[in-house]
Amino acid sequence: MTVHVWEASIAHAQLLAGMHTQCFNTGAQWDQAAITALLLSPGVHAGIVMVKDHPAGFIMLRSVVDEAEILTVCVLPEYRKRGLAQQLLAWCAQVAQHKGAQTLFLEVSVNNQSARTLYEKQGFEKLGLRKKYYEDGSDALVLGRPC
Repeated sequence: MTVHVWEASIAHAQLLAGMHTQCFNTGAQWDQAAITALLLSPGVHAGIVMVKDHPAGFIMLRSVVDEAEILTVCVLPEYRKRGLAQQLLAWCAQVAQHKGAQTLFLEVSVNNQSARTLYEKQGFEKLGLRKKYYEDGSDALVLGRPC
């Protein structure tokens, strides 16, 4: 399986929005305008993971001074359980480190056990809790690790 991650640009906003719609429930989905706005923001980067020249998912991060926040991780359902999320996280950490970040953090729903397990395996540890963070009223764990 040929897999690689490359940096996305504004030109990929529609593609990213389409993937985000397939990965997240209604209310948590980002449309093309939201993704375009993020990609135009300072310090925001996105990486698309490709499997045999087919987009299979993406990751977005925001880097500010010595910290980087993972904004979203999305792997299309038909490509899950193949190690693609780990590759996206590795790409993200590399970009963050290159931009001067020392710490990488993210929020994840307390209800998303598969994502929590992935992040724990990647060395993320609990830093805090955001009560009623998501639209459905669920809490978010704040996780972090060194880049």
